[in-house]
Amino acid sequence: MTARRQSIPAFLSALAAALLAPGLSWPAAALPPPQSISASYNVYMNGAHVAVMNETYEAKAGEYRLESESRAVGLVALFQRQSVRFMSTGKVTGSGLQPLRFEGKRSESDPRRVRGEFDWQAGQLMLEHGGRTENLPLPRGAQDRLSIMYQFMFLAPEKVRRLEIAMTNGRKLGHYLYTVQPGVEIDTPLGRMTTLHVVKQHRPDESGTELWISPQHRYLPVKMLVIEEDGARYEQVATRLDIKP
Repeated sequence: MTARRQSIPAFLSALAAALLAPGLSWPAAALPPPQSISASYNVYMNGAHVAVMNETYEAKAGEYRLESESRAVGLVALFQRQSVRFMSTGKVTGSGLQPLRFEGKRSESDPRRVRGEFDWQAGQLMLEHGGRTENLPLPRGAQDRLSIMYQFMFLAPEKVRRLEIAMTNGRKLGHYLYTVQPGVEIDTPLGRMTTLHVVKQHRPDESGTELWISPQHRYLPVKMLVIEEDGARYEQVATRLDIKP
């Protein structure tokens, strides 16, 4: 139980890596992005329900704020009493979200707390984790593990077949490649729907990630899957998506 308990927050971060970085020459979405979103997800580990995730997105006057809280349920809640919280704030630009600050923690004194500062003018990304700070070059269009979840709202992803990704989880900056398959039907708690299936390209010794996003829900994710190197399966499934123009 201990090993699995420690892997759940890492899984939540890994799920976010299944989305694209903006700034590339892809067509814009037909509809303007919504101003407010409230979403809920169930999280499963090897088929067992282990957590509930609630997220909110607010955009106003050219700025955005994203908050995500994951709370353990069932037997896992006996070992993880504190919720995992992530926050991302920044600007709304013509090509999507431009994060300025990212933070993840369980509490103010959490030793696993992570933080990222995006200095777009200087082209620098500052990461703070594990009691140390490092500065990295900031790629054009880079996202954090929370803001990246909402980038498809600003694009027309059904018109591309390959996605290049630059994303930070507060501990590192990763670059990823995904393929996109349109027209994939799946059953969800929100009903049967046609989705875009996004699949991470990876080596046999790396974890695999898949994502299903819904065009009818403004290109928000409705299901995500991570398969770790040891075969453990983690799923995140949407149970509620409230979208306001």
